[in-house]
Amino acid sequence: MNEKILAPEVRLVGDNVEVGVYPIRVALDKSEEMALDLVEISPDAKPPVCKIIDYKKFLYEQKKREKVMKAKATKVIVKEIRFGPNTDDHDYDFKKKHAEKFLQDGAKLKAYVFFKGRSIVYKDKGEILLLKLAQDLEDWGKVEQLPRLEGKRMTMFIAPKAKK
Repeated sequence: MNEKILAPEVRLVGDNVEVGVYPIRVALDKSEEMALDLVEISPDAKPPVCKIIDYKKFLYEQKKREKVMKAKATKVIVKEIRFGPNTDDHDYDFKKKHAEKFLQDGAKLKAYVFFKGRSIVYKDKGEILLLKLAQDLEDWGKVEQLPRLEGKRMTMFIAPKAKK
């Protein structure tokens, strides 16, 4: 920027400027005339390309663009639903409705069966329960990870289907 540009001559671009190759001193004088900054855009070019702009305004607009891009970025929300190995039908249906709502809202679903104490002997019941849930929810989401036992909980992930 300005005096920190070391090249003997630069290619000048920008608004209200005649595009061309100028000695560095002439380019700096033109930028001072306009009360703006001479900013090196591509230093690797031969000769380096410089532009006459208001540098502070440029930085402000760049930050603003980044902020908008960050706001547009999708945020992944993970909702959890917990079952026991002996969850009865009514509780299962109630939790399944919540799972449908979560998937329709675009959140990922983490369904897990928690085994307390000696209930770990019902691992197969827990797996059957999670696979049944996956089958019931296949209209709203697809299984990202099949049921897997980790310690005292068997976990399964379901991702929402893309909206048409």
